[in-house]
Amino acid sequence: MCPEVLKVNCPNCGREVVRARPSEAPFFPFCCERCKLIDLGKWLDEQHRIEEPLEPGAGASGGA
Repeated sequence: MCPEVLKVNCPNCGREVVRARPSEAPFFPFCCERCKLIDLGKWLDEQHRIEEPLEPGAGASGGA
C-alpha cells in the first residue's frame, strides 16, 4: 500500500511542500524550521488569534 502524497503551500512563504511520509517533511505544513518559528512568533505576539468560541454558547466560563 503506497502512502498518499500531500502537496500544500507553506503558510508562511508559499513555497510548495511535498510529503509522502512524516519523515520527508519534518516541519509540515511549513517548508522549513525558520517558517515554522516565524509562525509561532506571530501566535506569541498575538498577530494570529482565535477571536470567537469554537462552539456556540461556549464562553470564557467553560459552561460552569
